[in-house]
Amino acid sequence: MALVAPPSDVKKRVKVYELKNNDWFDRGTGFCTGRIINEESKIYVEAEDEPQRLLLETRISKDDGYQKQQDTLIVWTESSGVDMALSFQEAEGCAAIWEFVNSVQQSLLALGGPDDALSDADMDSFAQPLVLPQPEIGNLEEIEHHMRSAASANAGRDALAKFVISEDYIRKLIPLVETAEDLESLKDLHLLCNIMKLLVLLNDSQIIDQIVSEPLVFGVIGALEYDPDFPNHKANHRRYLKDNSRYKEVLSIADPAITKKIHATWRLTYLKDVVLARILDDPTFGVLNSLIFFNQVDIISHLQSNAGYLDELFGIIDNPEADIKKKKDAVGFIQSCCAIAKSLQAPARATLYTNFINHGLLRVITFAILNKEASIRVAGTDILVAMIDHDPSMVRAYIFKSISEKKTPLTDTLVELLLVEVDLGVKAQAADAIKVLLEPQQPPPTQVQEGVARQNGDFMSKLRPSPQTNPQTESFINHFYGHSADKLFQPLMDLEKRQTLNDITFHDVQLYNHLVEILMYLCRTHQFTSKFYIHNQDLASRIAQLLSAPQKHLKLTALKFFRQCVGLQDEFYNRQITQKKYFTPILNIVYETMPRDNLLNSACLELFEFIKRENLKPLIIHLVETCRPRLQEITYVDTFQALILRYDQMQGFTSDADTTLFSNDGTATPNRTPNVNGNRWQGVKDMDAAEEAYFNTSDDEDETSPKILKKQRRDSIITNGVATSPMLKSLVDYPDDDEDAMDTRPPETAETSTEPKLSPSPMLQTPPPERLSEKRRREENDDEDELGKLTSTKRRSSSSSIGSATSNNTLKRKKGFVSKNELRDTPADKGGIKKIEISISAKTAESDRGFKPDDGG
Repeated sequence: MALVAPPSDVKKRVKVYELKNNDWFDRGTGFCTGRIINEESKIYVEAEDEPQRLLLETRISKDDGYQKQQDTLIVWTESSGVDMALSFQEAEGCAAIWEFVNSVQQSLLALGGPDDALSDADMDSFAQPLVLPQPEIGNLEEIEHHMRSAASANAGRDALAKFVISEDYIRKLIPLVETAEDLESLKDLHLLCNIMKLLVLLNDSQIIDQIVSEPLVFGVIGALEYDPDFPNHKANHRRYLKDNSRYKEVLSIADPAITKKIHATWRLTYLKDVVLARILDDPTFGVLNSLIFFNQVDIISHLQSNAGYLDELFGIIDNPEADIKKKKDAVGFIQSCCAIAKSLQAPARATLYTNFINHGLLRVITFAILNKEASIRVAGTDILVAMIDHDPSMVRAYIFKSISEKKTPLTDTLVELLLVEVDLGVKAQAADAIKVLLEPQQPPPTQVQEGVARQNGDFMSKLRPSPQTNPQTESFINHFYGHSADKLFQPLMDLEKRQTLNDITFHDVQLYNHLVEILMYLCRTHQFTSKFYIHNQDLASRIAQLLSAPQKHLKLTALKFFRQCVGLQDEFYNRQITQKKYFTPILNIVYETMPRDNLLNSACLELFEFIKRENLKPLIIHLVETCRPRLQEITYVDTFQALILRYDQMQGFTSDADTTLFSNDGTATPNRTPNVNGNRWQGVKDMDAAEEAYFNTSDDEDETSPKILKKQRRDSIITNGVATSPMLKSLVDYPDDDEDAMDTRPPETAETSTEPKLSPSPMLQTPPPERLSEKRRREENDDEDELGKLTSTKRRSSSSSIGSATSNNTLKRKKGFVSKNELRDTPADKGGIKKIEISISAKTAESDRGFKPDDGG
């Protein structure tokens, strides 16, 4: 290691790049030096603005795969697997660092030791360098065999690459292509094609640089035209590359190195995308992309540093004496620069657009968009879209400046382009540009706001009102609605004069699609301003007209607008929909397409399903009240029946509730919907054997224990493990006295003489006859269930009181209350209300006479 001499102390200016997510990230610009410290050789890059800060510190090892690309680039892979690159400002600096790296690697290989990562086979391959046969027609098969054998191992690939570069082997192979073509030897041409493929797939940047260089490129491309995978076909790559009409030099570039890089970049792109598209592996693809990227960086850097060149370039557009072809080429060149800028890092891209705008880029865009030639309009929209993708605020600032100066803003130019353009791609780009420029831009939060958000969390930030829109953007939006919107939506307003849409053209359909999409975007972003404008111009009615268009995709776009209006759940849009009855044409589409399963029908059904799911009451009421007969006819889905049911529930009744409890006259029986299982009352099961046995109890069972009767009754109201109550719900919740809670029984009707009758159960239409003793036991059991067990003495005393009152046919009650059991056992359809009145009057009369019930004592 001591024999290795470090490079001179002169610092070389360089850019440091790191590969992240298949994109080269610029770490910064600094000065590079090579040093040997403590027997370790390292490369240092100190930042240009802060010399104490290191942009790079890497140790040189023999297995890091250092490559020198072109004259100013060194690429390698760190031990961590990260790809790095150094792009030098001057070729001399790159050569000095590259010589230092080579010297260190050769010393490491000679010394071996712990850093030696090479196997014995690799060392043997270095001890015996690879030698290929002489490039002759007769040796082509042997050359291919040796190359395939060497390319199977990493050490062989490196040895093969070194031999090809040192012997300038590619230049010796080029004449064989022309010789084989003269001999019409297809076999030799196929062998030459395979040899060229192997050379490219060595993944060596120096070899690729030689391949795309001016003297060798046509010979290599010529050999690749004869692909053995397609023996009966021949490509014409050379004819395409030799067509000088494809090279359009707007202004001559003084630096020949930049011109060389421009041509090499174009050939590399063609080689990657066309010639080798089928056979490229990932490493080779990455090398080609790296070469293209660094060439583009050098080209853009040169253009930005040459202010005179930019002045002359943009001056062509403003020059009235320049012909249209010259202006077209200038717009195309600027378009190519903006396309290259997409792959640059954000700082470099911002610098480029700033320089271009300072030289009049937006004037170029306006000129291109308003030009009559379609290719120029396409180039202009491409430049505008690339610029908006980078920073829309930059374009908004220019538009706002034009508005302040009372000039035609760029938005008006885009509106005019959208209305008159016949190219669908340009029309779509113009519509997208209008939407992006009209996006409200909020000012950045202050430090106080950010601190409050961090302290209170997302919940409190949601409770706080959203920040105000940028005043400049707000002024720009107001100008749009005041001056540009009428012109933009004029085609929609003109629909009011049309009686039918059967005669609209294809371009009209595309224009309506874009206009509705823009209007939907405005509804989402400019909620208040867009409402006012839509109401004044009645644009919703015009969009409703599009629902009758013969084009299905236009119907879908109009339907999408109303779906968004409903989805916003805004009172303004709900009122518009109900007042103008926009659901009628939508229902017409459902009738036209049902019961087919297509996109149009499904979109309509999804709209009504959303209304039902979100329970939008104003829309449900409007739908059912205005279109109920039509909704009832659509039965192939249950959405519309559910809407009707939801409406009926909101009104307090359902379709089968024709009669109510208070509408019965005591004689008519309410209409009941028969159950599908044949039951007489829906929701209540027929009596089982236990119930029949209970109600048919004979006199011989009068002395049966009350507990046994209670168990039979409980079992009789449990069917299949589900408890069902045989009692009707009471009309009024009358409280009972604690003392006389057990002293209750059903009031007597006017027709009752001496023996009370059992009120009909909901499980029976006609009650069976029941003896007095059985009724008394059942009443006692009911009292035990609801109020708890009392002492047997009190129960007997209460029972005797009941018996005494029954024999005298007189109702005895305390404080004028009627118990819950009396109401529950009194069916409404048998005059239950009337019985309550009789009971109260009877009790009042007896209270006046001073009658007191027996206390049991």
